[in-house]
Amino acid sequence: MSQLQSPQLIEALQQYDSATVANAIEHFEVRDPTMGYANNELVCQMPEVGAPMVGYALTVTADTTTPGDTRTSRVDDLVEAIDLAPKPSVLVVQHVGHDRKRCCLFGDMFCTIASKLGCVGFVTDANGRDRSAIRQRTPDFHVFSTGWVVSHGYGVYIDFNVTVSVCGLTISPGDLLHGDESGLVSVPIDIAADMVKRAEAVREEEAEYFDFLESDRFNMAELKRRIIPHE
Repeated sequence: MSQLQSPQLIEALQQYDSATVANAIEHFEVRDPTMGYANNELVCQMPEVGAPMVGYALTVTADTTTPGDTRTSRVDDLVEAIDLAPKPSVLVVQHVGHDRKRCCLFGDMFCTIASKLGCVGFVTDANGRDRSAIRQRTPDFHVFSTGWVVSHGYGVYIDFNVTVSVCGLTISPGDLLHGDESGLVSVPIDIAADMVKRAEAVREEEAEYFDFLESDRFNMAELKRRIIPHE
């Protein structure tokens, strides 16, 4: 489990969009710039939610699509795990079953329960249902999934608090996640506090860049100097 950050830091991270956070992480050179974020299969399904999703990963594997499945659902264990998870929590569920494109892992009832227990978002490489009802009942709840299907199948929750892989992003229990309509990125805990200052610097640098593009200072030589990566 990763070291928890202060509520003030979590709130500070919510002030920056996920692309800015990703840029700020690169400054610290703690991982390869091609790593640490989900691919384009994972879609922010509720972009109208105001602040970005920031929280600690509660990881689970699950299946809803194996015909004739008689395994115990363990949904009661899942609810208890959400209740006990560090807050704010993000439920991350990797599909491990028969047919990922038909797998349905959440709906309006489950999202309402999760929100009630201090979970701020759901992340999965599978699907959900009840899209409009989720928006109505839990307007502040984030959903990142690959799509939507109409039926719930037969849900079984298998492994809890294990490292999972969701749309190209490896997520361990307790990882700090940041997500918005641009996608989902994992924030290294060790740099989280320092990264807030860097994110503000990124925002200021980008504002100055756009000012340059719109000003009479714009010229090709200066543009090339700015866009070519510096050693």
